[in-house]
Amino acid sequence: MENNGLIKKCLAEFIGTMVLVVFGCGVAVATGCSGNAGIVATALAFGLVIVAMAYSVGNISGCHINPAVSLAMLISKKMSFKEFIAYVISQIVGAIVGAAIVALFFGSFANLGGNVVQAAITNEYGDGVSLIIGLLVEIVLTFAFVFAILGVTSRTENKSVTGVVIGLALTLVHLLGIRLTGTSVNPARSLGPALLQMISGEFGAISQIWIFIVGPFIGAAIAAVIYKIIDVNKEN
Repeated sequence: MENNGLIKKCLAEFIGTMVLVVFGCGVAVATGCSGNAGIVATALAFGLVIVAMAYSVGNISGCHINPAVSLAMLISKKMSFKEFIAYVISQIVGAIVGAAIVALFFGSFANLGGNVVQAAITNEYGDGVSLIIGLLVEIVLTFAFVFAILGVTSRTENKSVTGVVIGLALTLVHLLGIRLTGTSVNPARSLGPALLQMISGEFGAISQIWIFIVGPFIGAAIAAVIYKIIDVNKEN
């Protein structure tokens, strides 16, 4: 029975992450994520997907759909290590399938809305943003995003607005981060498109993926530790 419940949670995480990549990365590809309109549209797409998924699969798996969020929940002792590993695998597979759907829609594996395309080519993120600054951006943005999640989910009375708050938080970090790193704050969301871009010969796309894995994990871990310290409602 326990394993059956975990399978259902993993399926929910798979679906949620797949949908996130299809619509978030799909809008990024469709708009070129350029100009103010493209940036706002992409930021809203990621935020709105989170809202939709939070109210559809949140009651099943908690709607992490992000390995960094799952890490924060592990550190906060809200899930077991076994669940963490199962969630992360489901999220990565969901992101790969989502990226494949984006490729099918647009007929190409060359651009799937990933975070590492420009970096792999120019060794820089955004306009003159160094690799170190790119890493710092991902740490700070993920910290803010995960900190908001931990805060809004800490009270049961917030349940009705949790999805909206988390969606708005993701939109906010995208509005700042798109011009800097493309905004990941989600290792699965970055890894899925990067892996499939190699099909088109973009092997360089995977070379800088560590930024979008290490940065979000560090940011999420810091958020979880700090929130545990300041949470006045935690059990001793």
